[in-house]
Amino acid sequence: MTITNANVQYFKRSVLSGENFSILIPTWNNLDYLKLCIRSIRQNSFYKHQIIVHVNEGSDGTKEWITQQDDIDYSISDINIGVCYALNYCSILAQADYILYMNDDMYACKHWDKFLWDEIKTIGHKYFFLSATAIEPKTQSICSIEKNYGTDIQSFDENKLNAEFDALSFNDWSGATWPPNILHKELWNLVGGYSIEFSPGMYSDPDFSMKLWQAGVRLFKGISKSRIYHFSFTSTKRVKKNKGYNQFIAKWGITSSTFTKLFLRRGETYKGPLNEPVIPLSIKLKNTLKSTFAKR
Repeated sequence: MTITNANVQYFKRSVLSGENFSILIPTWNNLDYLKLCIRSIRQNSFYKHQIIVHVNEGSDGTKEWITQQDDIDYSISDINIGVCYALNYCSILAQADYILYMNDDMYACKHWDKFLWDEIKTIGHKYFFLSATAIEPKTQSICSIEKNYGTDIQSFDENKLNAEFDALSFNDWSGATWPPNILHKELWNLVGGYSIEFSPGMYSDPDFSMKLWQAGVRLFKGISKSRIYHFSFTSTKRVKKNKGYNQFIAKWGITSSTFTKLFLRRGETYKGPLNEPVIPLSIKLKNTLKSTFAKR
């Protein structure tokens, strides 16, 4: 995916004073969901945060709306440049020590940020990658809680979600990958943000986690008490997808499922920092074969 003809502009308007997170939100003609997402951050956050949006196109009124939000910093491109480029452009404006990536079709539940911040203070070092826990009408993985509070804006039952979300049973889990995720800005810079070769974004999440693994991070943790509601697929179902599965194998020599299952142990109950995995010979051979074909 090339963006050589994209005109990207930056707008820094917020006045910052001790914000904990810089929240990066890519959006692509998804204004109603973006409004809900940002409203939830404003009303349900325990701490103050810098909100940074990248507007892809904005032809649905997003461009006009974002200019009226004095507390939001943003970048904007006149074409859809995908999530990888969008996140990297947003990160240029980030001023907090911690960078958090959130999708525009997510609703942040009450004090979602406090539980992440409490965990960060407990860890006491910078080499970690944390995720909040998603509640979804139909789960995409064992890392999510399945509970239907609406499949779209029109059917969303916000009051019922707010009354019930913290009573849904779940454990802290291993293998943080998907947003909302958070890490120290030094780590973000060290691994170079999101890999643009995965544009518009399929498999960019496990690739980012692999880059962190290669940088020595072994603390990948999903925080159960930090919860968001995720409508899912409001943008990805519209975009022309890259062949991320093959790209991941060609780049790393293993499948993304081998990485997430055996390295990150994604979805298992959290038991502490991860160790180097033992890869069965049959899986090594399968990965070698798939890697050879993926590079052709």
